[in-house]
Amino acid sequence: MDVFVKDFGLILNAMLISTPPLLLAALGSVFSEKCGVVNIGIEGMMTIGAFIGAIGAYYTGNGWIGFLLGGIAGMVFGLLHAFACVTCGADQTIAGTAVNFIAPGLALFLCKALFTSSDTPALNTASKLPKMFSGVFKPGSFGYNVFGTYSVVYLSFLLVAVIWFVFYKTRFGMRLRAAGEHPEACETLGINVYRVRYACVLLSGFLAGLGGAFVTLATVSQFRPTVIVGQGFIAIAAVIFGKFTPQGAFLGCILFGLCNGLKTVLSASGSSVSPNLLSMIPYVVTILVLIFFVGSARVPAANGKPYIKSK
Repeated sequence: MDVFVKDFGLILNAMLISTPPLLLAALGSVFSEKCGVVNIGIEGMMTIGAFIGAIGAYYTGNGWIGFLLGGIAGMVFGLLHAFACVTCGADQTIAGTAVNFIAPGLALFLCKALFTSSDTPALNTASKLPKMFSGVFKPGSFGYNVFGTYSVVYLSFLLVAVIWFVFYKTRFGMRLRAAGEHPEACETLGINVYRVRYACVLLSGFLAGLGGAFVTLATVSQFRPTVIVGQGFIAIAAVIFGKFTPQGAFLGCILFGLCNGLKTVLSASGSSVSPNLLSMIPYVVTILVLIFFVGSARVPAANGKPYIKSK
C-alpha cells in the first residue's frame, strides 16, 4: 500500500510539473482563438520565452525576473503575429508557421552568440522558480510530492478562474468573444475590433512565453533547442479538446500532464517497456484527442478570417 501511495504521489508530482507550461500556453491560445485570430505560433513563442527566461534568470540570479522576461519575449512575437494578421490581413496559419521558424532560430542564434553553444549554462537553485511548502513535508513523502511543488503551478491553476471570469463576466470578455463571432457587428456598436484582437494576441504571446519560461526555470533548468519539443502544439490540442474555453483547456492540459507524468514515472522506475514507446504516450493521446474531438468543438465563426475595417 505504501509503495502504491508513493508511486501515485510521484505521478501526481510529475503531472503538476508537466501541466503549467501546457496550461499557460493553452490559456494564451484561448485568448487568441476566441477573438478570431488563429495562433499556431504558440510553439515558437514558448521557445523564445524558454530561452529569454533562462538567460534572464542566469544573469539576474532571480527566477521571477526570468519568468517575467520570458513572458515579455513571447509578447514581442505576439505583437509580430498581430501586426501580420490584424493590420496586414495576412494568412494567419502562414504567419503562425513563420513565428515557429523565426523564434526558435533567433533563440538558437543568440544562444550560440552568448555562450558559443546551443545550450545555456545550467541554472543553480537560487536562479530557479521557488517551490511552496517544500519545507513542511518530509522529502519523498506523498505530501512533499503533491504539495511541495513550484508556486507557479498554483498560480496557473488560479489563472484559469481569473480568465474564466474575464471571458464571461466582464465587458472586455464580451467584446473579445463578439470580435471572434461577428466583427462587423462589433464595428456598428463602436467596438474597435483591431484593438481587441491586438490585446488578445499580445496576451496570447505573453502567456505562451510564460509557459516556455517555466520549462527552463523549473523542469529542465537550462535552455536547449529541443526543450519545448511540441508542447505548443499539445497546448493547442488541449484548446480544441476543451472547445475553446478556459475551463475546457484546463481539463485537456490536466489530461496531457497526466500522460507526461505517467511517462516520466514509468521511465524512471526502469519499466521493461521501451523508453521510445513511453515517450510517445503524450503525442498518441494528442492525436486521439484531435481525431475524436476536433469535429465536436465549435470554432468561433470569424476565427481565421482576416477582418478589413470598412471605410
